[in-house]
Formats: sequence, C-alpha cells, structure tokens
Amino acid sequence: MVLMADSALKTKTTRSLFWSFVDKFGQQILNFASMLVLMNIVAPEAYGLIGSLAVFTAFSTILIDSGFGRALLNRKEISATDYSSVFYFNAGLSVFLYLILFFLAPFIAGLFNAPALVPVSRVIFLALVFNAAGSIHYTILTKKANFREITKINMWALLIADIVAIAMGLMGHGVWALVAQMVLFAFFRTMLLWFSTSWKPITEFSLPRLKSFFGFSYKLMLCSMISTTVNNIYPSLIAVFYPMNHVAFFNQAKKYQEIPFLTLSNTFRSVAMLILSEINDQTERLKRVVRKLVKTIAFLSFPVGLMMILVAEPLFYLFFQEKWLASVPYFQVLTLAGMLLPFTFIFNELFIAKERSAFFLGLEVVKGGVLILLIVLLFPKGIMGLAASWVVYMVITLILSIIFSGKVIHYSLSEFVKDTFPYLFMAVISAAVSCFSTRYVTNNLLFVLVNPVLIALLYIALCKLFKLEMTKEIDEWFASRKKSEKIPNNTKKK
Repeated sequence: MVLMADSALKTKTTRSLFWSFVDKFGQQILNFASMLVLMNIVAPEAYGLIGSLAVFTAFSTILIDSGFGRALLNRKEISATDYSSVFYFNAGLSVFLYLILFFLAPFIAGLFNAPALVPVSRVIFLALVFNAAGSIHYTILTKKANFREITKINMWALLIADIVAIAMGLMGHGVWALVAQMVLFAFFRTMLLWFSTSWKPITEFSLPRLKSFFGFSYKLMLCSMISTTVNNIYPSLIAVFYPMNHVAFFNQAKKYQEIPFLTLSNTFRSVAMLILSEINDQTERLKRVVRKLVKTIAFLSFPVGLMMILVAEPLFYLFFQEKWLASVPYFQVLTLAGMLLPFTFIFNELFIAKERSAFFLGLEVVKGGVLILLIVLLFPKGIMGLAASWVVYMVITLILSIIFSGKVIHYSLSEFVKDTFPYLFMAVISAAVSCFSTRYVTNNLLFVLVNPVLIALLYIALCKLFKLEMTKEIDEWFASRKKSEKIPNNTKKK
C-alpha cells in the first residue's frame, strides 16, 4: 500500500510539476521578451519609478490576503461559506487599502522626490483590487491541482498585457507602458479566472468561519510581511539615497537574475504546498520528498546560475545595449544568491505544511535581524556592498532553514551537503572548462550561444559518468514514457 501511495504521489507530483513549470517558465519567457523590447525604448528612470512602488504593492497584497489563501489550501474540508467569507474580506480590504494609497500618493511621491509618482501610483494600485477579486478562483484551481488551466490563464493575460505595453512604448508613452502592463495583466487574469471556474460567491459572510482560519493565517501574514520587507528593502534604500537610474540598474539586475530561479522556486513551491500538505502527518515520507526536491533543485539551479554569471556581460550588451551595462556587476553577484533561493522556498513550504506557522514566524524574525545587521555593516560600501550583503544573507538563511527543518523532519546540514554538493561540484567543473575553452571567443553572440550548450553537455556527461541520482531519475522517466507509449500500440495489434 505504501508503494502504491508513493507511486500515485510521484505521478501527481510529476504532472503538477510539468504544468507548473510550463506556467512559470512561459511567464518568464513572455516577460523577458517584452522587457527586451521595452528596456530599449523606455528610459531607466521609468523602471526606477515602478521599482520604488514595489514595497507598497507587496505589503498591500499581503494584507489583502492575510494568509487566508494558504489557510484554505491547507484545510482539507472547505465549505461554500468559507470561500465566500474569505472572498468578501479580501475584496473589501482591497478597496479600503486602495483608497488609503490613493490619498497617500502625494506623500509617496514626496518620499522619493518624484512628483510623477502621484498619477502613476494611483493607477498601479488598481491592480490590488483586480487581484483580490480573483484570489479565491485561483485558490480553487490550485487546490484541484489544475495547473494546466492556471497556465493558460496566465499566458493569455500576460500576452495581452505585453502587447499593449509594447505598443504604448513604441508610441512614446514611457512609464505608462509599464503601468499598463501591470494593471492589464491583473485585470485580464482575474477576468479569465472567473470564466474558467464555476464558483461564484454566495450571499453569506461568516465571521466565526473567518476567525477559524485566523490562528494559522495571521502568522503566515506576519511571515510574508517580514519576507516582503527583506525582498524590497534594497530598492527602497537605493531610491532614497541614489538617483532613480541607480534604482533601475539594481532592480533590473535583480529581476533578470531571478528569472530562472523564481521559475524553479515557484514551480516547486506550487507543487510542494499541495504534496507536502497531503502527507504532513508522515515524517519519513516528508523527508524523502523534501530530499528529492532538494536534489532536483540542485541539479538544475547550480549549472544555470554559473552559466548566467559567465555570459552576463555579452548577454546584456547584446540585448539591452550599453546603457544597461552598469547592471552587469550587480547581476553577477546577485546570481550567487539566486542559486540558493529555490531551496529556501521548499523549506518554507515544509514548515507551513506541518502547520508550524509559529516556528516559521520565528525563523523569519531571526532572518530579518540578520539582514538588518548585514545592511548596517555593508551599506557604507555602496550598492555593490548591498548586493554582497544579499549573498551573505541567502547563505545564512539557507543554513538556518536547514537547521530548523531538522527539528521537523530530522534533516541535517550534513545530509543537505551530501544531497547537493555533487551537483555543485559538477557545475563548477563544467563552467570552468567552458570558460577556459571559450577564452579567445570575442564575438558576443557566439560566446552567448556556445557557453550554455557546452556547460550543459559537460554537466550532463559528468553527472552520468558519476551516476548521480537525478540523471538516473531522468533516464527512468524517459523509459517509463516510452513504455506507456508502446502499450496502446500493442493493444491495437492484438
């Protein structure tokens, strides 16, 4: 029975991972394509304006959700009243916060000494209301593991928003092209979510039902607020002390290095929050699943990160021209931190799945304290000092997450090193050989094309040579796919 359960879980995980990856990767590809065009026609200062508002948008989103979305996912029995109560709470709070932010717009603009932020912020914050209106529909699709439908919705909404943004950029609308991209994505995504699910709110609101979620959800909300502060403190600090183009250089470097790692993180996070919640009372199975996820992330994250560092300068020169080359050093340093990001997401999901929200909150408080100390120590070193502090922070964060996870599933730091180091070592060797082999290549396009291919081939060859677990998993997956494809054909012949 255990083997059958593990097999079913593996099938569900694989299917969910596939569609979740298609969703996240597809979004990143569309984002990359649109930014490729927009960054060449929109000034860096426009990106600086948008980046300075990120912290307000992020905090408002957390307050609107209040952790209820994740609480709904974690609870096995959900009634129509539960869904409707959370929906009305989210929608009402989103309108209330929008009105507050609308009237605070002049203050926000004064904080960053950017009068243009007044009309820009008032339009951008509309996305909060649109997102709140579709939050329950998204939760329902996620709870059903219907990542295929979510993928289609996100792709269509993003495609429409990107086309409009590029058209506006080409017409010379500058920052408003970026504003339209954000607001239209939220609007069309919510509209498509409503069309794709049969759920509609009933005329019933239950405060006691809402309170039944709050003991779990408010701790998640506090965790998210700390995490959001951490993730947005750098752009805000830079915006206060440096010109807007410096904000743009740092923000775009951070955004681009996050593309592969957030794709990995969100892919595995979407699946982990379902799978880990399903087996949250089985410690041994939890540990096996977590270790498998850790190895898979290591297999993908390390070679991709080192490849990005290697091709960073010619890549920026080719795609974004000389005006964005100041982003390259930040991009390379931040990529070192990015490689560790997906691991921390998995451990966060583990703590939530085990309903250790107080445990999770304590960890976030410790991490926040560590970051403040690092900023105090390294902020005098300038923006590059801040970038370096983020790398140190991510290393400390990962170590703390592993130590805390040991108290939940008995997963030790030495086991983590054993699970990940072989993949890191193979990635370093592959990148070093590739770098040495292409040291005389002066053509930027050729350098960008050759290095990823060379690193990938060397890396896979080394992993196969030393028989690392993930290459065996991939071989088994392809073998099972071939076997399943042959079965219908054989049946037909009979």
